[in-house]
Amino acid sequence: MKYTFSLAAAAAALLNASGTLAHGYVSDLTIGGTTYTGYLPYSDPYYATPPERIVRKIPGNGPVEDLTSVDLQCNGYLGSGSAPAPLSATVAAGSSISLHWTTWPDSHHGPVITYLAKCPGACSSYSPGTAAVWFKVAEAGKLADGTWASDPFITGQAYTFTVPSSLAAGEYIVRHELIALHSAYAYPGIQFYPSCFQITVTGGGSSTGPSTKVAFPGAYTATSPGIVFDIYQGTGTYTIPGPTLWTG
Repeated sequence: MKYTFSLAAAAAALLNASGTLAHGYVSDLTIGGTTYTGYLPYSDPYYATPPERIVRKIPGNGPVEDLTSVDLQCNGYLGSGSAPAPLSATVAAGSSISLHWTTWPDSHHGPVITYLAKCPGACSSYSPGTAAVWFKVAEAGKLADGTWASDPFITGQAYTFTVPSSLAAGEYIVRHELIALHSAYAYPGIQFYPSCFQITVTGGGSSTGPSTKVAFPGAYTATSPGIVFDIYQGTGTYTIPGPTLWTG
């Protein structure tokens, strides 16, 4: 497929990006042996025919900081919460998914969390809104050596998680999230970098997650554990926010 791209729009995109280079977003994913390009907020919107992605669109590489905003769900497009992407990637239950981020700032330490939500039909036409449909399938926070789960992104390493083997076949939204705690010593200050993409799970079992699920917004509040934490002075354990991890 041939794409047309406006040079003027490209220049504007680069100028727009230059003020926010300190942040990041998912640049590519490897799922079922296939590598997919992530949604590229500083080029994709400027094509006459935008490339079709599995990743739901985002407005840029900045964070969501309002815990009451629907954009906390998927870093939605300026109040959309979670705009569907046209494609989904096929992956077998029990296999792994790997993601790379753009260059991650070395000050933005924090946890990495992954949620799933089952789409009632095709994910390409589904937006969860504020429904409680999300469940946590992977998490990592402050490690035993004092480093953080997000630190490998600083050196360009991939993040990998496993799709639960008991998960029922069907279409799901994956909500993959980095949380930056460099300003979280008081509230507000914490920064959320959620990214959502769509998968079609094959094989597996019959489970669609735990009976109790959470909504975004709603899963985190200003008083939730892990929302306020001083990474410079805090020497104790860190509690990862959100619901209990579901492993299937």
